[in-house]
Parts: sequence; structure tokens; C-alpha cells
Amino acid sequence: MGKMKQAIVNSCFGVTLTVLIAGCAGPTNTLKPAATAGAHTSVSGTGNATQTTPGNKRRAPLPPSEEIALGDDENMPDDDPDNAVEDPTAEDEGEVGQAVLSASQRLLNKNSLNGQNDDIWPRIRAGFSLPDSDHPNVQPSREWFANHQVYLDRTFTRAAPYMHYIIEEVEARQMPLEIALLPVVESAFQPFAYSRSHAAGIWQFIPGTATNYGLKINWWYDGRRDIHASTHAALTYLQKLHNQFNGDWLLALAAYNSGEGTVGRAIIANQNRGLGTTFWDLDLPRETRNYVPRLLAIANVVADPEKFGLTLRTIPNKPLLKQVNIGAQLDLAIAADMAELELQELYTFNPGFNRWATAPNGPHTLLLPLEKADAFEDKLAELTPSQRMAWAQYQIQPGDNLGAIAKKYNVSVAAIQRANKLDGSAVHAGETLTIPTSSRASQEYLLTANHRLESRQNKSQEKQKVVYTVRGGDTLSEISSKHKISVSNLASWNKMKSRDTLRKGQKLVIWKEGTRGSSTKLSKNGSTTKKVSYRVRSGDSLARISQKFNVTINNLKEWNPKVRGQFIQPGQQLVVYVDRNRATDNS
Repeated sequence: MGKMKQAIVNSCFGVTLTVLIAGCAGPTNTLKPAATAGAHTSVSGTGNATQTTPGNKRRAPLPPSEEIALGDDENMPDDDPDNAVEDPTAEDEGEVGQAVLSASQRLLNKNSLNGQNDDIWPRIRAGFSLPDSDHPNVQPSREWFANHQVYLDRTFTRAAPYMHYIIEEVEARQMPLEIALLPVVESAFQPFAYSRSHAAGIWQFIPGTATNYGLKINWWYDGRRDIHASTHAALTYLQKLHNQFNGDWLLALAAYNSGEGTVGRAIIANQNRGLGTTFWDLDLPRETRNYVPRLLAIANVVADPEKFGLTLRTIPNKPLLKQVNIGAQLDLAIAADMAELELQELYTFNPGFNRWATAPNGPHTLLLPLEKADAFEDKLAELTPSQRMAWAQYQIQPGDNLGAIAKKYNVSVAAIQRANKLDGSAVHAGETLTIPTSSRASQEYLLTANHRLESRQNKSQEKQKVVYTVRGGDTLSEISSKHKISVSNLASWNKMKSRDTLRKGQKLVIWKEGTRGSSTKLSKNGSTTKKVSYRVRSGDSLARISQKFNVTINNLKEWNPKVRGQFIQPGQQLVVYVDRNRATDNS
């Protein structure tokens, strides 16, 4: 770290700013809250500043792309890829995106309006108060939205279940109601949006900032995707930034995007040059220079859609969801049955849950359609503790450990320990464990974290899927060079950052030119294998099949998580990755 020194600078608008400035390492600390209040004078700038080092960023300027790749047809304008509106469902045929869209549309269909006064848009317009909505730099984004009716339809359909709650929270804090539209810019209201910099949810929090603002992130649950929790955190963070930047909402929004350190340093730099210090004057990263105009542009469209030849998806001005206390952990498929909902609908309304059940340590709440909530609560009251989850009995095999058993049943080690009152991790062959497990087949839980990642990695495309097993000393750069692909693509396919380190044995998905839908693996020694489906025959055993394909029993168990112990049945389908040069029989 470079030598640190403190600089006290008197701002041109009468506020003392204290900034820690690094030496050769470059500035890294953030602008501290001003000691006295001050107001910025709105000065129109050119908006053509060159890009600066982002510094402390809440998230990198990368599109949320956890489950669904972004379409190339929705950039604004075409000659400026950094000015792209981020639409995580540009390809709505993706199963995750389509599930979310369908669930939101069904909820809207069940809540049709009685009259125009029930529409939520007049309420939003009445609360608009951000300045500079007619600034020249807003025009490109405004034109882009004006030419993308379908994009707006999808985005506001996804927003419908959450919009009333967000507006109520923004109003309660007396914040500009344009902020209720910020998820349009952040995530296109895609609850499962996830960027390569690990920002998640409709408000796009990275883990560090999320933890600072009270959001839990664990194996079972991610508060960044919880609509209520993340909205509370985002608005609290924005209010803090608003205070820090002396009541200037545009600077607060810029800091929400690029980090208060980035904005603070830009202010100091302009003061030193005798330049203006409004948002429009500052030398900010290009993504941030586009971010604030984009919010102002979508507010322009909402304020007067007819002016732009657009219509807005009708959203009722009433709660569509009710928060229900469930008291303890509950299988989400059981909850969906009791609420008379499709399982994917329940996940869409409660996107914070990563797995097949709610988190054992909470939150013990679910958001349900208002009309379903009362009946659900009546059924829940009759449910016994043993009926809240499905349970499996597993006899420990020689060589087993809790980690392997947990992976087999898609459950955490802690959950197994809790269910069996185990103090440590030691287990003994021959003993039986009671394991909480899903009440339905794992593939029915379409929107769990595992399935979303699998959906993204297996997304149909005109390429061949290769699964590469990381060897000691491997780096993303070396692997991408070897396979003639870019580091950024390799990172994106595997939900990583380009600078992330790898661990030996880690599996990476690589898409190479080839036949659609074909799938191969690269083993640890670099040999290519082919995925085949083997139908178990009478008399077969795992040992016999492993010998047939020259693989290990542990390989077969890893590739087929549903295999329990050593037992298989005739007719059962097994996945096997076969080295065609070594297999003795793959029929």
C-alpha cells in the first residue's frame, strides 16, 4: 500500500471535504460525510469526460447474466456498447427468464383493474422530483427506450409483483419516486440477475456492501435477492449517500453505481482545477455517466409515455403479495402445494431462497399472492413438524464423510449435523443418518441456485460444451489461451471474475465451435471424454459398470447424485463420461 496522507480541501460550495489519498497505489478511500450542509449549484456540463479509474465500486459495469445471456439486439445506441441497457431476459426463451415472466404475468392476470384510477403509474408520476430530467445527455437513453416497447413490457411485467411495496417504502422515506424505477436500470427487475462481479438481485448488491447493510448471504438464502430485505438495504444506502453528498440525489445515485470514493475523488479533482462539481461536470467512468441519465430517461418515459409513442404495462395500485410468517424451515414444494401455486411462482415471489427449502435459521417468512395467503395460513397451522420437510434414512458406507453425503442429498453439512444432533464431523460406517431432503425430484425446483447455474451453463447454442477439470497451477488466462477463447467469456460462462483464482479439481464449462447440444469433458490429464446415457441391466452393479467403462465407483456416484449407496435398479438411467479410446463397452 502506498503512503497515506490526509488532504483537507475547502469546496467551492462551502463544505469541507476530508479525503484519504494514497501515494503511488492510487486513491482508495471514500468521501467522508460533510460536516456542514451545503447545496450544489446545477451547472450543465458537456458530459464528455474521459474514463477514470473506478476505484471503490459497488459493482463493476457488467451486465447481470447469471441465468440468461444478454441479447446483442438491445444496445443503446448501437455504436456505444458501454451505453447498453441491461436486460437479463433479452432471450426470454431461457427457462429461468420465462418462468419469472410467466409467474408475474399470471399474478397480473388475476388482479385486473376496475378502473383507470387503480393504475399505479399516476401515483409514481406524482412523486417525481429529481432535477435535470431534460438535460441533453438524457436524450440518447430516452430515444432508446422509445424504440423498445417490448423491453418495457417485459421489464414492467417482472416488476409488477414488487412495485407497490417498493413505492410504499420510497414514499415512507420521502425520497424521489424516480428511485422506485432504479431496478429498471440495475437489473430490468430480474430477481435472479447476477453479474460477473457477483452483484445480485434487482438492486445489484455485491456481497461486501450487502453485508454492511444487514443482508444475510448463506448456502440456503441470499438477502440480495429478497425483495423486502434488499429494498430496505438499497434505500438505506441511498439515503446515506444522499446525506454524504449534501442532499444531491444525482451524486448519490452516481455513488451507488460506482462507489462514493470514485465520486468523491472526481469532486476533489474538479475543485483543484476550478471546475464545477455537479454530476454533469465530473470526470466519472463511462458506465456511471450513462447510469444516471438512464434513470432520468426511464422517468421521462413513465411521466409521459404517449409523447414517445409508448404504452406502460398496467400495474394495480394495491399490494399483490402478502408476507406470511411460517415459523420454521419449510420445503418450498410443500409450501407451493398449500398455496395452490406453481413452484416457480413461489420462487419468483421469494427469490432469496437458494435451495429446495427455506433457510433453517430464517427468515421464516414467505411472500404469497394476497388472495392465497389466508388459506395458506390455515393449512400451515395444521401441519406437523415432520410434515414440513421430507426425510431420508441413509446408512453410512465405508469411506463416507459428511461433505460427500451432503453433496449427494443437496443439503448442507450443518443441516445433517442439526438433524442428527452431531457435535462434530466424524461419522462411522454402518450407522444411519436422518437427512432432510426435497419432497420432489430436484429437477422440479427450476429456480434453485444449482439449477440456475446449470441452466446457464447448458444453455442451447451453436457450440460444443466442454467440461474442463482444473489442474494444479492452472489459471483462467492459461485455460482460455489453450482453448482459444477469451478470459471474459470463460469467466462469464462460469459465474466468475476474470481475476478469480482456481482450485484443483474445479469444473469449468467451456463452449467451443461444434455441434449444438453435444457435450464432452476434459479430464485431469486433458483427455477428451463423451457423455453417454447407460441403461442399467439385470445383474448390473456399480462395480461392474465402472469396470465396463474404465471409471471408478466414486465417479459414477458423482455423476449420478440420485444413486443411494451401492444400489441401482434395472432400467435406471446413469450418466457416464466415457473416454472412447479406453471404454470396453458403452452400449
